[in-house]
Amino acid sequence: MGEAKFDGFIYRIHPFLLPSIWCPLLVAQIILLFFVDNPETNLALIYAGLVIWFLSGIFGLWPIHEFKKRGGVPKGKSFVNTTVFVESGPYAIVRHPQYTAGILLSLAIILVKQHWVITALGIPAIILMYIDTMKADQYGVEKFGETYRQYMERVPRANFLSGLVRRLRKTEH
Repeated sequence: MGEAKFDGFIYRIHPFLLPSIWCPLLVAQIILLFFVDNPETNLALIYAGLVIWFLSGIFGLWPIHEFKKRGGVPKGKSFVNTTVFVESGPYAIVRHPQYTAGILLSLAIILVKQHWVITALGIPAIILMYIDTMKADQYGVEKFGETYRQYMERVPRANFLSGLVRRLRKTEH
């Protein structure tokens, strides 16, 4: 099950166009947490949102530790300056854990606040973050070649539930 090469026209316009849209949308959601309210919220959705928020934190922070530990990051450099392909930790579950964290955070805020403005900001942010993972895959192929292509076959892009199931099945054998 191969994935098509991403050759989006958006990146030909400007390589940072999508992040320059989804990042402010996500920041606006976070800021609006303090200013909007819905008196008719569903408590079960709030609890679900808080669980998703917690998962977002895990997927946001765990990759930093994993890259520093296994990514061959030169001393004094940021964790993003990996020199070694990393396929362990969160990268054994999803290819893009930090994008997954952003997607989950946006969804969590939608569920916790249950306000139309936050939802209106969150839906396009989630879609644009997911589209941005396609460009990240293209970069991974350019940087690591066939190793990354094979990795794309084994590990889902952002679906952490599928990634967990695959990981659990792999450890059972």
